[in-house]
Amino acid sequence: MADAEKTKSSKASKAKAADAAGKKAAPEAGAEHRAAENPDVEDNTQVEREIDGKAAGKPEPKKKAAGKPEAKKEAVGKPETKKEATGKPEAKKEAPGKPETKKEAAGKPETKKEAAGKPESKKEATGKPESKKEAPGKPEAAKKAAPKPAAVKKAAAKSGGQKKPAVAEEPAQEPDFGANPDNYVNRELSWLEFNYRVLSEARDKTLPLFERLKFLSITASNLDEFYMVRVASLKDMVHAKYMKPDIAGMTPTRQLEAIAERTHQLVDLQYSTYNRSLLPVLRMNGLRVITEHEDLTEEEARYVDRYFNENVYPVLTPMAFDSSRPFPLIRNKTLNIAALLRKKNGEEDDELDFAMVQVPSVIPRIVELPEEKDEEGNPQRVVILLEEIIERNMPSLFLNYDIIASQPFRVMRNADLTIDEEEAVDLLEEIQKQLKKRQWGEAIRLEIQAGVDKRLLKILKKELSISSQDIFDIGGPLDLTFLMKMYGLRGFDHLKAPGYTPNPVPALMNEDDIFTNIRKGDILLHHPYQSFDPVVRFVRSAARDPEVLAIKQTLYRVSGNSPIVAALAEAADNGKQVSVLVELKARFDEENNINWAKKLEKAGCHVIYGLVGLKTHSKITLVVRMEEDGIRRYVHLGTGNYNDSTAKLYTDCGILTCSPQIGEDATAVFNMLSGYSEPLAWNRLSVAPLWLRARCLRMIRRETENALAGREAHIMAKMNSLCDKEIITALYEASHAGVKVELVIRGICCLRAGVPGLSENISVRSIVGNFLEHSRILYFYNDGSEELYMGSADWMPRNLDRRVEIMFPVEDEALKAKVIHILEVELADNVKAHILQPDGTYEKVDKRGKVLVNSQQQFCEEATAEAKAVFEAMDPAVTRIFKPIESSN
Repeated sequence: MADAEKTKSSKASKAKAADAAGKKAAPEAGAEHRAAENPDVEDNTQVEREIDGKAAGKPEPKKKAAGKPEAKKEAVGKPETKKEATGKPEAKKEAPGKPETKKEAAGKPETKKEAAGKPESKKEATGKPESKKEAPGKPEAAKKAAPKPAAVKKAAAKSGGQKKPAVAEEPAQEPDFGANPDNYVNRELSWLEFNYRVLSEARDKTLPLFERLKFLSITASNLDEFYMVRVASLKDMVHAKYMKPDIAGMTPTRQLEAIAERTHQLVDLQYSTYNRSLLPVLRMNGLRVITEHEDLTEEEARYVDRYFNENVYPVLTPMAFDSSRPFPLIRNKTLNIAALLRKKNGEEDDELDFAMVQVPSVIPRIVELPEEKDEEGNPQRVVILLEEIIERNMPSLFLNYDIIASQPFRVMRNADLTIDEEEAVDLLEEIQKQLKKRQWGEAIRLEIQAGVDKRLLKILKKELSISSQDIFDIGGPLDLTFLMKMYGLRGFDHLKAPGYTPNPVPALMNEDDIFTNIRKGDILLHHPYQSFDPVVRFVRSAARDPEVLAIKQTLYRVSGNSPIVAALAEAADNGKQVSVLVELKARFDEENNINWAKKLEKAGCHVIYGLVGLKTHSKITLVVRMEEDGIRRYVHLGTGNYNDSTAKLYTDCGILTCSPQIGEDATAVFNMLSGYSEPLAWNRLSVAPLWLRARCLRMIRRETENALAGREAHIMAKMNSLCDKEIITALYEASHAGVKVELVIRGICCLRAGVPGLSENISVRSIVGNFLEHSRILYFYNDGSEELYMGSADWMPRNLDRRVEIMFPVEDEALKAKVIHILEVELADNVKAHILQPDGTYEKVDKRGKVLVNSQQQFCEEATAEAKAVFEAMDPAVTRIFKPIESSN
């Protein structure tokens, strides 16, 4: 009987898995530390399509209808609590509606009935609290603890099939983790938590002082981009009256409220860090930053005034606002100074005039004054910000007026491009038009120095049509991104982390050409610990090799003076067949990519601008070469961009291979991108948006089935972000079955980790260090037949459903061991790792009594040691052996 029940259960489980694998997840309502790319910020393309469809009275796409139906509770869209908005435990008084009990706060089941896994009442299913004990906003861990874990099921199977009471049989019902929005974290709030982790690096007193400045600058840059894209997109939804809740049950309006609250807290902490932690220590280390022009000495004041008259005044354009002159157009992210003026000799009750002047970006914002001596007679460098110099000299701009009040301010605008790709005749031309509009989008955030005159603020608020929750009173200099320029000041190397130079790749440290080395076996590249130069050399060698017939490549983000682009142009000049897909829709790199596309076209390359409705985010290069035994295809596949600049800052992995099966797949990829070819099957690659999601779900569910069958099951995954509901639900099911799931998620994570009954077998860590963690690696134990993959995609709806992405296997056993080593070291990191807690907060590892493991530092040391070992083995001075000639007598 037990065997029969087990067989029946297994069949039902497989049928359920097959059914789920064939479905698309319902599109999510809310849809990369940065250098050229912030991978964590993207658009809400799918949501915008839904809005447009409704506005036009069109039915929703078929794909939408095919998705999984949402639970009633989700559809009702009950408001979240403060806990969800901030990621911290909420106080009793903050629970919306009714207070929660002590019992619930501990995550314990309310009754035996709930612990046994009985279906919730109708009232609970609609998202309404049944009693005071069931205040909304708390994880339903207790309720989901109902079904017995895999270990209990195994024990039951071995018990000889003895009959048990009817009540004991009910827990066999599998929980529906996806039905409860409390099981998920809002994407935007999770991103804000990531920025808090970056800020924690700026507050870490063990780091070199200038490194702390850099991290604080990064938090400001991240926040700007977050507002221009993510917050702007949410505001668009509100304007369109789009009220569908996200996977965490939050409507766009509720998300904006929670974001505003959490962001105000973040900004306060940023400036507390700057004013109280960094400025005093900078002065102690020989750098005095003058925060207010009133603090200038007489000698400094004379220098500043002379600098203003000679260098600044000729560039400035003061602008007035009155009945004959409209309110000035204020460009996105520009720094300005607003002033209230009264005519000289005017009366106290005369109406005040408004005027402003833009702080010119063509003049360095950090102005260094002559060196001075500190109180102890030590040399001290002095700097002041340009806006302070201008504010001091405002009277010279308005000679007939008295300056009543003046304050710097800065406006952030909606920079989310709206492009109708279906209707656009020329995509390149349409994007160029939209780029011009980016400077004048809706004002979504106003920063103004604290203590602003209320009359001045009232004018700005009215003319910019901005809400109070989007106004930030700043207790310091606006736009902390200037700290990156301060980091670049010469003479402070002792206050910075030692520089690291990427090491050569051991497999290529010989006299053979790159194609010969690839034929010896697959080559693993690990950036920035190993140099990006092999990738450049791969393309450049192909451009110059007379045996190479064709080069095909996808470009998402490239550097400003890209050697890759130069090599492709050279290849076209040399008569090669060169095809390049340049993704024009790469966020904030559109203009740069347009310029490269035009250059490549002029050089004779066949340029594809991307695919309608999709972004091509995959990183792949194919070189077709004629050899003695016929055509051979060489392929580079990577997790990061073909950008030689960010390759020194981002951690990424790549493979150089001439595997015939991967080469065949690579050809199929480019045929799909350039024409209408759609492969029926793939040899080794998994490609989004049509095949990758199902493949990932199959591998997760295979581990679940192995665990349920009593076999060892283990998943390790590393990526930038995890916010896909279907993937997260599959991971919850795997955890419930007993699968050990270890995740390294640098940025957004909408999964709740370590929650009893939900995710007790899942751990999540985020590593924030000198390098931006950017590689995507997936490991599945597969009952001992380990499988390892790398790729360009995160587990996000945009990557799995709306982008062209590639996941590729690591099959060489030696390379597989190296990549598993990368995962294991990162999972052992206790210096830079932040561990996700069940309540949604992150905490650093307690290092007391432990051997310190800094994964990034360890990889630097390992790469250096490997290269050194190869170099020494090649050095004749090391390997030479003098052997005396033996006498023949």
